[in-house]
Amino acid sequence: MFVDTAKVSLKAGKGGDGAVSFRHEIYIPKGGPDGGDGGKGGDIIFRADRNTNTLVDFRFTPILTAEDGKNGSGQRSAGRSGKDLVVDVPVGTVVYKVSELGPFETIRDNGSELASEPRNDGRERSGSRKDLIADLTHDGDEVVVAHGGSGGFGNAHFKSSTRQAPIIAEVGEPGEEFEAELELKSMADVGLVGLPNAGKSTFLSVVSNAKPEIADYPFTTITPNLGVATVDDHDLLIADIPGLIEGASEGKGLGHDFLRHVDRTTVLLHLIDVYNDDAGEAYQTIRNELEKYSDLAARPEVVALTKCEGVDEDIIKMQMSSILAKNPAAKIFAISSSAHQGLTELLRELKRVYFESKRQVRETAHKASATSSSETLSRQRERTERLSPVTTGAKERVEEERWRDADLPVISLASDVLKDTWRVEKLDDDHFKVTGEKIEKFARKTDLGNYASLNRLRDIMKKMGIRAELTTQGAKPDSVIQIAGKEFTLVEDW
Repeated sequence: MFVDTAKVSLKAGKGGDGAVSFRHEIYIPKGGPDGGDGGKGGDIIFRADRNTNTLVDFRFTPILTAEDGKNGSGQRSAGRSGKDLVVDVPVGTVVYKVSELGPFETIRDNGSELASEPRNDGRERSGSRKDLIADLTHDGDEVVVAHGGSGGFGNAHFKSSTRQAPIIAEVGEPGEEFEAELELKSMADVGLVGLPNAGKSTFLSVVSNAKPEIADYPFTTITPNLGVATVDDHDLLIADIPGLIEGASEGKGLGHDFLRHVDRTTVLLHLIDVYNDDAGEAYQTIRNELEKYSDLAARPEVVALTKCEGVDEDIIKMQMSSILAKNPAAKIFAISSSAHQGLTELLRELKRVYFESKRQVRETAHKASATSSSETLSRQRERTERLSPVTTGAKERVEEERWRDADLPVISLASDVLKDTWRVEKLDDDHFKVTGEKIEKFARKTDLGNYASLNRLRDIMKKMGIRAELTTQGAKPDSVIQIAGKEFTLVEDW
């Protein structure tokens, strides 16, 4: 059973709790704290496997859970880390994290608002967003899609010269938990496109060892098929998808669900039935759908008229002229899969176009890298000239023009500084919410049932300046503070 989309719930392992323990041995009345740290929670890892070709397993196991870390114990014994959960997925799997949009959050794509626009499959956008986590394109690729929580420190960690008998221990941090969507995009060199009954499956069955279903009615192919064709000692991986119809990019027919499988192909082979009333119109219909879906219309393309055995040459030339009227640059072959007519020449052309496209991609990437380096050096040189003393007159005018034309630098905080930032939001007169990466991590690892651990969190808030901001916004000793889903009063025992 072929399945190329799946939804799954991921829950990484929770970190183990730290221990509060003191050394107890004969003749050692004050052994000191010896509580060990908790173990790290297990990660969920997706691994690309060439021997896996479907996402059907996720239909039967929609929830993936990694092992929790074990708690620490006395004698400074650290808890065992949870085992990672490694899941094999097909090569070409794309993983998205699905999260709910906030009340004022919008979806952006390339800087433009998309929240009010329809999706490319015709369905309206819901109040959720999808963030790309991983794109597994090579066999053996591994990506941690859900990170396990870190273990909490035991009381031995908090020992100091002034705090010789701490009763503070952290709880383990929860692992990441979210809904994920998986999409399988076949990794093929050549993608077959065309209207239903254009002869795509027959072509694939003849040039490769693939055994797709073949019949004399439309939409015989309802799942993608892959086959390997050998051309002069070189293998081409060919993907056959269900036939496309007008409106496929908007969700009509089966096409849209499977267009993703030709999204990664290097070359498109457009097959057109020579018995079509107008081959040019059939060609243009598919081209329009490819343009609406993505940049597929810009891919290198080879066109082939199928079922040409026994067809009069004048009819073949007429159909070719109809296609050339739509695209004068099209290279067209007349073939017959059942009669093995014209297949060798077509496969050699596909091989040539494939390698030519790969070469152009490498050259473009090299030029882009060189241009980027050159622009960086140019900007540095201009910045140096702007900052250096200049004389009056013509050179000063040139320097002023450079200042106006140059890209203004973007000033931002370093990533390690951003972690320390926080924000206080007043929910009502007695409730305040504090957000920030660092303070939320401390809150998640605080045991609210341990007054010493809670007072440590209050001390951290004071040192970070959060308590001063809360007081400025009108917080009182009995005000409720909310951080990372945990609530407590601003002052102890109020």
